[in-house]
Amino acid sequence: MQATQKPALTYGNIAIDVPVVLAPMAGITNTAYRRLCQEFGGGLYVSEMVTSRALVERTEESMRLIGHHESEKVRSVQLYGVDPKTISDAVTMLVAEDRADHIDLNFGCPVPKVTRKGGGAALPWKKDLFEAIVQSAVKAAGSIPVTVKMRKGIDSDHLTFLDAGKAARDAGVVAVALHGRTAADYYSGQADWDAIAQLRSALPDVQVLGNGDIWSAQDAVNMMKQTGVDGVVVGRGCLGRPWLFADLEKAFRSYLANPNAEIDYSQIQPNLGEVADAFKKHAVLLVEFFEDELRACRDIRKHVAWYFKGYSVGGEFRAALASVENLDHMDQLLGTLDRSMPYPGEEAEGPRGRAGSVKSCALPEHWLDSRELGESAKATLLEAELNVSGG
Repeated sequence: MQATQKPALTYGNIAIDVPVVLAPMAGITNTAYRRLCQEFGGGLYVSEMVTSRALVERTEESMRLIGHHESEKVRSVQLYGVDPKTISDAVTMLVAEDRADHIDLNFGCPVPKVTRKGGGAALPWKKDLFEAIVQSAVKAAGSIPVTVKMRKGIDSDHLTFLDAGKAARDAGVVAVALHGRTAADYYSGQADWDAIAQLRSALPDVQVLGNGDIWSAQDAVNMMKQTGVDGVVVGRGCLGRPWLFADLEKAFRSYLANPNAEIDYSQIQPNLGEVADAFKKHAVLLVEFFEDELRACRDIRKHVAWYFKGYSVGGEFRAALASVENLDHMDQLLGTLDRSMPYPGEEAEGPRGRAGSVKSCALPEHWLDSRELGESAKATLLEAELNVSGG
């Protein structure tokens, strides 16, 4: 009898056979896109980030964000917060109302409106606050697994990932994911895989995942080999390319079965018709998610450039598709395409999404003066959760 291969990742009672996690991305990883991606390959698909305060207040949008379709086998929710009590209340609600199977905590958001209030990637600098938040979440979660996603630190002179990783492990999280950039880096330059390897070495007793510059299945396996991580987190690489998860599953099943064997890294290379079909399916799922055809058509506009990257469809087509207000008009436009147009190769691959540039991280006044949270910083943090929607 053939032995069953053990799961690549284990979050509590959750077995994840393909060591791939879809990174939470604001305005992207809603139920519609998660459903589309999981049709192609396995892994763990995390919701958009939801603010803990908004969730406790049960705002309409926060309740929509934590919603999952019945086809989603693992209901994974990412929370953002700056107050241990509010985080605890939010987790307690998710558990008591059976709304999540896994909870991830966001400490990686580099958006200035978040960091200038001491939230996101700026928060782990305050060691006592970080520890209190993670401990309160783990305690409130009970048997529900909690993970942490973070960046290297604020900038190259103020790194926090080793201290934060150890604190998260000690608090009882089941995994720590590290994006190999600082908040100041935003998405520029190359992700620091050496830092990811350093964290892996520092935390031999907890699962560690790597994030940053995974544009292909080969990149993902290369990260595993180079850093020794247990899994990878994929963000911008899948924008307009939900089939990337099929490539990832194929490559990882090969790699996990025999790490020394030669791996087939051939990619799915959709012709233009297949891209158009995926785009339309995405739109249909968005209509179901929003229960509003106009809102769905407006929401998918940001995906046009990603889906059709590299294909010779013309600026007029792109502009027209990015202004449709109903599915019938979308069908008319997609019907004008030469569906047999082949995959354009490298032009459709590589980095996507805005990279930004290295810049000084926006922080509260005197934030860097101490690693401990002072009274002056507490008032600033009260504003950090207001009107936040970023990942």
